[in-house]
Amino acid sequence: MKPLGTGDPLRLGPYRLLGVLGEGGMGKVYVGQDAVGTVAAVKVLRPELTDEANLARRFVREAQAAAAVTGKGVARVLGTDTEGGRPWIATEFLAGPTLDEAVEAYGPFDEPAVRALAASLAHTLADIHATGLIHRDLKPPNIVLTSSGPRVIDFGIARPEHGLTLTTTGQVPVTPGYGAPEQVLGHRVAAPADVFSLGAVLVHAASGRRAFDGSHIAALQYKVVHDEPDLTGVPDTLRPLIAPLLAKDPAVRPTPAQIAAAFAPPRGAERAWRRGPVSQAIKERESGVHELTTMLDGGVAPGQVSRRRLLTGLAAGGVVLTAGGGAAAAWWPRSPESPTKKTDLFAFPPAVTTPAAHVLNPDNGDMIVGGSPKELWAVHVLAEDTPAPLPVRDVIVFGARGGGIAAHNVVDGKRRWAARDIKATGRYLSLSDRLIAAVDSKGTLRTFVPSTGERRWTADVQAHQLLAADDEAVYLVTKDHRLRAVGRSDAKIRWTTPPLDTPFRKATPPGVVAPGRLVLGTEDGNVLAVDTATGRHAWDLRGQSDTFVRPACYGGTVYLDGKSMTARRATDGKELWTVRRRALAGALEKKKPPFITFGPVTATADALYATNQGYVDDESSLPNKWKPGDGSEAFQLHGSSNIATPVVPQGNGLWMIEGDPWYTVNVVSAKDGSPVWEYKVGKADRQWLVADGNRVFAMNDDSLYALPVF
Repeated sequence: MKPLGTGDPLRLGPYRLLGVLGEGGMGKVYVGQDAVGTVAAVKVLRPELTDEANLARRFVREAQAAAAVTGKGVARVLGTDTEGGRPWIATEFLAGPTLDEAVEAYGPFDEPAVRALAASLAHTLADIHATGLIHRDLKPPNIVLTSSGPRVIDFGIARPEHGLTLTTTGQVPVTPGYGAPEQVLGHRVAAPADVFSLGAVLVHAASGRRAFDGSHIAALQYKVVHDEPDLTGVPDTLRPLIAPLLAKDPAVRPTPAQIAAAFAPPRGAERAWRRGPVSQAIKERESGVHELTTMLDGGVAPGQVSRRRLLTGLAAGGVVLTAGGGAAAAWWPRSPESPTKKTDLFAFPPAVTTPAAHVLNPDNGDMIVGGSPKELWAVHVLAEDTPAPLPVRDVIVFGARGGGIAAHNVVDGKRRWAARDIKATGRYLSLSDRLIAAVDSKGTLRTFVPSTGERRWTADVQAHQLLAADDEAVYLVTKDHRLRAVGRSDAKIRWTTPPLDTPFRKATPPGVVAPGRLVLGTEDGNVLAVDTATGRHAWDLRGQSDTFVRPACYGGTVYLDGKSMTARRATDGKELWTVRRRALAGALEKKKPPFITFGPVTATADALYATNQGYVDDESSLPNKWKPGDGSEAFQLHGSSNIATPVVPQGNGLWMIEGDPWYTVNVVSAKDGSPVWEYKVGKADRQWLVADGNRVFAMNDDSLYALPVF
């Protein structure tokens, strides 16, 4: 990695730039780090090219394409700006070798590893194609091997499925030897083109050779269109599986789903990159990223850096720096004789990857017993007054029976650590998935590393309950009914409000943070929004509910439940739309409140989910999907839900938990709301659902069940 030059920016959006990873004909790629310690690869279009319409459109298209794909097999987009003077794309920084680097350094993969690679990439292609996109440039340099599996990067020429392959004189629109025949010929391209590329990738992984090779590009492309692939070195058992992917006719190539099924790896093969030399290379690079950002961020004194430089490759997630694809950087270990560095309590611990659970295939009856799923694990040790469980990376945190909080492993439910001095009713928060914030019995704000329970910074702030957190501060209510903001970078109090006015005295967590606003509900149905920078009153809404209001937020819009479901502009509380309670036939005769009330809202980019309850006949709770643009109803979910709990989208389903008299977890299809299955839980007074990493966690009084996702 090179230091920043005189012409390089110091900051792009929220990212402070630390160095230059590499550069190519279109732009540069920097290592960047935001205020909470997240490391990103930030790709920037060259200033002199921003006026080139075609290149600018391609850059914007890349940003849109990469952001559209959210599967675990791609480099996640952290942020973009395609409207400013210097367009940029920030993606997560992937620490691992590219596939071509791994094959060159350690030789071809064995059969189980090839099977695991094929199945994983096939699932990723399915995710990409599900968004209507075609990657169009799948090749070994665009596949990064990480500790969580292979990740596909670089959506620079990805286009919608109906798009034609665009060329200009003298340009080849594909990587020679990996692009499909229809791409080489400039024909209309669809999903099978990526399948062909996958076949060529697997040949390279299995043999260390290219499926098509030639002395020059024209000869190589001729072979792609007219000759059979060279499968020399590919194990005999894999040849009949790979060959169909390389068929000249797109119509006869298998689909990604068929590929994943055909290559189903033996048990444990998906951990191929967690052992052996590839695993060691990944671990070194992960350590290198941490060392690199720590030193460049001033965490290590100059005298502690040895002159000896150990070079390792750091793959920049989601970007290709040169024609070859990979990026190289250097990191410098401290000398053995250096004094031990004191832990920086405010430095973010390294990120821990959330272990993703296996996704159910209902068609195979996978983990289904009598029409219901079998839980992954269950524990029965929750405190009777615990807040909602909180999944954070590889643990789930809850109030523990006997006092304090406990963190249990999301994989098997075993206890990882506990903190007996913490008051669970004071709530706990995730700080950017890197720290857990909680309150002890004395009102001290304390933070913990989620995976280990290691204690970090503390703040004596007379906290009663934690409300919410953003990149800058933790927001809480004090024992004397004041709102207070505590800085995350120094544990100092940023601001404190006077005691809250009577209508807002019962402000209750959780709150939500929208851009520039902290929005809170109260136990008696009022809503208060304050400025996150100063704590000053921004707007309020009174009488929104007869009971507790639980605000939700997406972007700059706040959604409120209660007597109505309403969307409010976060900055000033302006009403955008409202779905009001409706009179119900027969309500007056039965002398019951003639209205439907709304439960907590779950807000996503393209949908809202909320349960509404009618106090007529069976007093049923009816969950629905709503459109965020105008609040119109999309469809009803064919299940029932506890009015006090939110609908949880996860995987291909929408999850709900129902109390008296059925006590079940209900799952319906996210596409049309049709029922999928239900899971019976015991009778309980307190229920909640949370989800993460292909798991849904159902709280049922003192029990916590980890359920698989389909």
